[in-house]
Amino acid sequence: MATDSPDSKLDIAPGPAPVPSAGKENPRSRSAAKPSGQTDAKTAPAKNGAASGGARHEAAAGNRAAKQATQKASQSEAKPRSSALEQMEELDKVGALTLMTLAPAWLISLIVHMVILLLFGLLAMPDKVKEGFKDLVAVASEKPEAVDEPLDLPTQVPLDVDLPRTEVVATVDSVNVQDVAPLDPIDANDAPAPEMSIVLDDFGTSTATTSLTDQIGSVSGKGLSGRGDPNTRAQLARANGGSDASEAAVAAALKWFQEHQNGDGSWSFDHRGGKCNGKCKNEGKLNKANLAATGMALLPFLGAGQTHKEGKYKETVRAGLYYLISNMKATPNGADMTAGGGSMYGHGICSIALCEAYAMTQDKNLALPAQASLNFIVYAQDPVGGGWRYSPRQPGDTSAVGWQIMALKSGYLAFLQVPKPVVKNANKFLDSVQADGGAQYGYTGPGPGPATSAVGLLCRMYLGMERENAALERGVKRLADMGPQLNSSSAGNMYFNYYATQVIHQFDGPDGPLWQKWNGKMRDTLIETQSKKGHETGSWYFTGGDHGSETGGRLYCTSMAAMTLEIYYRYMPIYSQESAEDEWAN
Repeated sequence: MATDSPDSKLDIAPGPAPVPSAGKENPRSRSAAKPSGQTDAKTAPAKNGAASGGARHEAAAGNRAAKQATQKASQSEAKPRSSALEQMEELDKVGALTLMTLAPAWLISLIVHMVILLLFGLLAMPDKVKEGFKDLVAVASEKPEAVDEPLDLPTQVPLDVDLPRTEVVATVDSVNVQDVAPLDPIDANDAPAPEMSIVLDDFGTSTATTSLTDQIGSVSGKGLSGRGDPNTRAQLARANGGSDASEAAVAAALKWFQEHQNGDGSWSFDHRGGKCNGKCKNEGKLNKANLAATGMALLPFLGAGQTHKEGKYKETVRAGLYYLISNMKATPNGADMTAGGGSMYGHGICSIALCEAYAMTQDKNLALPAQASLNFIVYAQDPVGGGWRYSPRQPGDTSAVGWQIMALKSGYLAFLQVPKPVVKNANKFLDSVQADGGAQYGYTGPGPGPATSAVGLLCRMYLGMERENAALERGVKRLADMGPQLNSSSAGNMYFNYYATQVIHQFDGPDGPLWQKWNGKMRDTLIETQSKKGHETGSWYFTGGDHGSETGGRLYCTSMAAMTLEIYYRYMPIYSQESAEDEWAN
């Protein structure tokens, strides 16, 4: 059957078209005219001639239709049957031809020209642009992957939550700051004032213009200026009561410290590790407070003018300073160095070491760690009583206060920033523990303790007490009458000796009778009791009266003894004209 419906092209096996025979009617003529044999009788006689011609005409038309049908049938039989896929492709072609046939000429011309222009453009395009175009197409075709995991947002910590006071072991290794810059020498004039995390009043100039150890060849000066050139130290030692033997004892002590430094730059109160290998007795019980031990060991080096930039032991000092900086714990309130049981005592000692090293070298790599250590002292002060003790903000004790005051004073000498309210509150604490109008001082309350009285008097001197103060005079005379607490059998209280030696030297030295009497016994007994055998050579250990000997052991005793023998140049006179003009507490 012939039809115009496109669905007929999807027939899998279409049959041949029917061929009309001569004796049969043409199906297409059925609705147009009746066959000649059935012509109406009423019209036949009148139209005989016309009917005859019409019959011939219909016969001819039928013959032509038969021939066309025969040709189509033969063509249909000759053509192989197409599959459904081929028929669909034929349909697409027909549709495309129909579209091309029906579309306006201008539209076809426009499409053709656009295609040609695009082809020419691609041919002329640089290779890099082509690659970028390909990447752009590839990226545009990709679908974004779904994100299944939620974003890891930081949690907010309430501001009123107290910071934990336990030791935190974390990356940064209790701030293990492994990327701290090496302590390279710099121009001292290029040392900017350190940035602060809290608002501080500056007692010194905004930045140090020179180190405090560069006054070579002069016995005058202030602060740490006596530690500079070896000739200056020797001159000051002779002028203030030192001797060749006392200087030799200091040198032997520094060698002992070098021999007992750990591989990471630290020291331990249990000194038996490393090269010692147990050869030295009398280790301290505070065997985990390596920060405090390292600060304690560094102080005699710095007192003798040995820094990380100059001196025989500069690599030893460099390693020790690096250990302090690498192991301080960063907090919002400054750098905490109380780890290992060292408490605020150890922090104060470490802060003194950092501040003195910065004051002596003006190495700006030390400025921020030193200032951060002072910031923590400022934060840790008891906001009510003005003192310091084992943990931050505890009601204070005189012993801990002594180390913090010395750290703050060292920071001031380094031109770092110290807030005036801290000094005022420290005086408030001393007021609370003084006796006899300020001539004596107790531990946590008023009392006459010898060691705490020595600490209290020295703090008063550094905080601005006038030399002519009657209570100061009474307190100094009382200490001098006690005399050094040390004998030839190494029994004594080096904590008392260390502070009392400074008080009497600052008040009466170098030519006063009190100092002359005190210094002779103190110096000579220390030289006599220093160990001179085996691996202990250059060290000290004292028994009786000093709790530090038990907890800090031989390292603590050696540090206190060596610093006492450095009294002649370690700190310049407090009551000199230059110091009076630059009083930090006024």
